[in-house]
Amino acid sequence: MNFSSKIIEWYKLNKRDLPWRKTKNPYKIWISEIILQQTQINQGLPYYNKFIIEFPNIFLLARSDEKKILKLWQGLGYYSRARNLHFTAKYIATQLKGVFPKEYDNILKLKGVGEYTAAAIASFAFNKAHAVLDGNVFRVLSRYFNINTPINTSSGKKEFYLLSNKLLDTNEPGTYNQAIMDFGSLQCKPRNPNCKACVLNIDCQSYNSNNQLKLPVKIKPKKKKKIYIDYFYIKNNYFLFLNKRLNQDIWKNLYDFPNIININKPTKVEITKSITEEYGDNFKIIKTSKIYIHNLTHKKIFARFWEIKFENLLNENLKKIEKINFNDLINYPIPRLIDKFLNDEKLIN
Repeated sequence: MNFSSKIIEWYKLNKRDLPWRKTKNPYKIWISEIILQQTQINQGLPYYNKFIIEFPNIFLLARSDEKKILKLWQGLGYYSRARNLHFTAKYIATQLKGVFPKEYDNILKLKGVGEYTAAAIASFAFNKAHAVLDGNVFRVLSRYFNINTPINTSSGKKEFYLLSNKLLDTNEPGTYNQAIMDFGSLQCKPRNPNCKACVLNIDCQSYNSNNQLKLPVKIKPKKKKKIYIDYFYIKNNYFLFLNKRLNQDIWKNLYDFPNIININKPTKVEITKSITEEYGDNFKIIKTSKIYIHNLTHKKIFARFWEIKFENLLNENLKKIEKINFNDLINYPIPRLIDKFLNDEKLIN
């Protein structure tokens, strides 16, 4: 029995019971794959269920307000995925009459869809022979064949791409792709892989050379850039002031507080000066929060929240900020960082 056959046989005995595996509907498979980009299954599953209940078909997703989609997405991070999801839904609903493209090359053209996602949708929904290549697959192949080429280099990606497509079971491409990903997640784990009970251990080159824990090889990324964000938390008895972010960044169209961003931690004197320059001097700093640390792919954010009380809430610059009733906060999409703070302040459930 060859590598692919062993993987598929293992999968039939050990596969996880997941809702998107019980359908060939490309819409539902697409939703699952976009959610699972940068997200583990146990975290993504509740979001998938919420999306399918709220938007059971692509037309309902296309017609939805982006604010509602972002709110459903809240907590998953990488919000461009949600915006791209909405954009693509509208494109398919209007330009393609709701018919999801079947061919890999056409799926790849959809906004927010990369090579892995296109291969997954093409194979799972349409049984097209395109191999998936994600972290689990990299790990299984690098260990089985004892490959030391770094997986996050162009040469490494090319080498593994050719190998993965060579190994693909063209009769059952969808099943094979699901199998090798589950195998990497459940059996050939990053740490503590169960090598002694592995169906591949006889021919696994890294196991037989006791090298499996050193693979896959990955070049270390550059050190994350530190960013300091100081938020101005302004409220009265009924309202909270929130900004809608319009910048082209990861939190576009989410809501947060007015803020200043620095590469070095500012002093209280500098914070006071910034508030004065923006809103005048008729305010008082009530308190400052603890420092909240929030990790992004290339940045590490250190955030503080300054509760500010204004003598006059009719300040011209304050009028530009949206006043939101505390009871309505639950309907506004906010970054996870803001959500943590509001939960700590017991202002949102």
